[in-house]
Amino acid sequence: MDQKMKVYIWDMDETLILLKSLLDGTYAGAFNGSKNVQNGVNIGKLWENHILRVCDEYFFYEQIDSSNQPYLDALNQFDDGIDLSDYNFSADGFSSKIDAHNQRKLAYRHRVIAEKYRKGLHDILNQDLIKLWDTLYDMTDTYTDRWLSSARACLEQCVGQKRDITTSINSANAYGQFQHVNVLVTSGQLIPSLVKCLFFRLDKLITCDNVYSSWDVGKLQCFSWIKERFDGPNVQFCVIGDGWEECEAAESMRWPFVKVDLQPNSTHRFPGLTPGDLRHYFSIVYGTTDEDDEGTAVVTQ
Repeated sequence: MDQKMKVYIWDMDETLILLKSLLDGTYAGAFNGSKNVQNGVNIGKLWENHILRVCDEYFFYEQIDSSNQPYLDALNQFDDGIDLSDYNFSADGFSSKIDAHNQRKLAYRHRVIAEKYRKGLHDILNQDLIKLWDTLYDMTDTYTDRWLSSARACLEQCVGQKRDITTSINSANAYGQFQHVNVLVTSGQLIPSLVKCLFFRLDKLITCDNVYSSWDVGKLQCFSWIKERFDGPNVQFCVIGDGWEECEAAESMRWPFVKVDLQPNSTHRFPGLTPGDLRHYFSIVYGTTDEDDEGTAVVTQ
């Protein structure tokens, strides 16, 4: 309860990654003709195909797409912990009917999904598919002027994996007096969102238990769960996203909100947005934070 913590609550699409704006041409359109719109659409379609294929083939999406849950642990109470190494998921009679039997079977699937997420796509895909994935990532990063890699670098810096004034540490650890945690709240369904995290190389920076889907429940409910989970007298929250729903939900929670903007001349985009910008928003609501050269942090109200 005394741990000082900063919780960064990220939106996914058009914040940490670009996909919808590639598919509908919004991203390229912001450049007034200097970006080829069709190239962006083609890149977006390639991502769509890869994501859906992996969702269906490895993450049970075809079976459970109508049984979306807001987070992977939502059905833990129904999981009896049996060994699933020889379990036949194609013959267990799972359906979307809401009863204890199906909830237990869905909880089994969620457990396997969590295990696959933690191992990463290199444990799932063959070398040819990994090569295609790497090529598509690099192609997208080039087309978007390093949006993907810059967003990932910002996540790394937020949780202390790459900081100028401290030694690199794991995201679950604290630097200085603060623990820093990345959380994702996406308006998409849970399983495709987890697969997007894997494809866009966010899985080492956002753990699977820190991914929330607001698809059915809305962002305010997700924010309330996050507050209940992490809340304490020294916990600070900041929301980063591009949409009105996360903005209104952040205002309801009285948390700072950083609006991401696709426009090329905006500083609240990638590349551009930095942990220093986020610290500024934290300070507006919670007071200023001064970090000395040894990585210690002192908060003044």
